[in-house]
Amino acid sequence: MTDIEIVGSGPNGLAAAVTLARAGLSVRVYERMAGIGGGASTRESVASGYWHDSCSAVHPLAVASPFFRAFGLAARVSFVTPEISFAHPLPAADGGSGIAYRDLERTVDALGADGPAYRRLLQPLAAHAREVARFTGSSLLRVPPHPIVEARFGARALAQGSALWNAGFSGRVAPAMITGVAAHAIVPQPSLVAAAAGLALQTHAHAGGWPIPVGGSQAISNALADDLRAHGGEIVTDHEIGSLDELTARAVVLDVTPRALVRLAGERMPGRYRQRLARFHYGSGAATVQFALSGPVPWSDERIARAGTVHIGGRREQIAAGERDVLAGRHASSPYVLVSQPSMFDPSRAPAGGHALWTYTHVPTGSTLDQTEAVIAAIEQHAPGFRDLIVASSARTAAQLAEHNPNYIGGDIAAGAATLPQLLARPVLSLDPWRTPMPGVYLTGASTVPGPGVHGQSGWFAARSVLRHEFGVRRMPSLAP
Repeated sequence: MTDIEIVGSGPNGLAAAVTLARAGLSVRVYERMAGIGGGASTRESVASGYWHDSCSAVHPLAVASPFFRAFGLAARVSFVTPEISFAHPLPAADGGSGIAYRDLERTVDALGADGPAYRRLLQPLAAHAREVARFTGSSLLRVPPHPIVEARFGARALAQGSALWNAGFSGRVAPAMITGVAAHAIVPQPSLVAAAAGLALQTHAHAGGWPIPVGGSQAISNALADDLRAHGGEIVTDHEIGSLDELTARAVVLDVTPRALVRLAGERMPGRYRQRLARFHYGSGAATVQFALSGPVPWSDERIARAGTVHIGGRREQIAAGERDVLAGRHASSPYVLVSQPSMFDPSRAPAGGHALWTYTHVPTGSTLDQTEAVIAAIEQHAPGFRDLIVASSARTAAQLAEHNPNYIGGDIAAGAATLPQLLARPVLSLDPWRTPMPGVYLTGASTVPGPGVHGQSGWFAARSVLRHEFGVRRMPSLAP
């Protein structure tokens, strides 16, 4: 009999599998798709020779999360870290583009009069990026391990998450940059959750940077799978699990949403726990548009080409208005668009002379509207002639994302709304939210603490809970290469 069966080969499912296999247990992973990785996968999906990531493309947490540091991911996967973590194009009338160099002081110098305020906001956090990664990647229901750093982070999140978010800034560029990062979380602006998510990402932008894996996100999933197999684990693809009754291992770990857990468990799930999971709600959606290009994006500001990530959405208040529209169930007239051109840093992603461009935008949940024209128009504002470079494109609406990956309910790539209550109770309020009341059944994934992102933390925590409760193992195995 297999000791552990895992459903789903996303980064958290694989993180759990690696940890459990390293502890000497027999592990089998089931994946419904033909390839592994879930949101951390890379496919030749637009045109021959152009490789695009399925969801995540740039990975601040690949070098910052405690799990990946313990796993030694940087020694297993080649990363390119752009000198510019992110850029935020703005017209000259608004002060010109915001450029977030990995070097904080260089960023400060480029911001002019608002530079000192930007430094005061980020420097105390970037100087303690490892501590920030540790507490933002853990449950909030525990004794703060670094109370001074957490207090500094909290004070800044409170300020940026309130009507006082412009205090200290006189221009438009720095506030737009901050909001462009905060908008990675599809939540109201300003809000405490948006500010916290943005500050965590900005911390890494000016510390370890926002690296891009050579070969795409798939390289991260492959590194995890290789380690799992090296320690006796097995991965079965093209195999969808329809019920917990199909699993016979001593313990199972499910990299799924609470909604899927209810369906898989059926009558085995206690009624009270079912009611608690029913209160877990999902957020607005995303729509993706991937492009094969005959050349690099012709940004009006040539510095933007050196950025690994570009946020398009205009001024701070324009981004906030667009996000309010989406959360109210309307398509934004001027959408927020997140853009990355990984082939600028990893030539293997496109044929010679060509480029792979990855984009997504925020849309109402379940949207069936193709966003290709909206994304092209947004990019054309800052890169005239972009349309002429398009060789091919492939779009997925929010509804199609949900069909492709059942964890993206309604196109919600975060697998659950990022509200303050659901940061504490993800998916339920518990010191061990990965353990369910069903014997031997554990939940992992973006719907559990600490939430979305390619960090492996949720899978690591779930595996540690399995080891403690099912096998009496207190000393966690080494994950080092």
